[in-house]
Amino acid sequence: MKETNKWICVLAYMIFFIPILVDRENEEYRFHANEGLILFIVWVAISIIGSFIPVVGWFVILPVGEFFCLVLAIMDMINGYNEKMKELPIIGKYKLIK
Repeated sequence: MKETNKWICVLAYMIFFIPILVDRENEEYRFHANEGLILFIVWVAISIIGSFIPVVGWFVILPVGEFFCLVLAIMDMINGYNEKMKELPIIGKYKLIK
């Protein structure tokens, strides 16, 4: 794969729709765009839930949940750059982009 294509897979975890705009038919792009979208949705859900629960949410749910999402994003960026299509642990089985 060309160097440019590797960076498109990495960008999927920062801006999930970029690979779809580049080439919707590419299976690897769709995989990384889907993983990026799922990770974004989980990150937003953790932020919302943690913000509304006083004390426990602010000091436990938010830091732990967002750290977990950050670690998953970094792992997947590395996998995207290395041209691997590994699913996210726990949440990778869901497919939103077909």
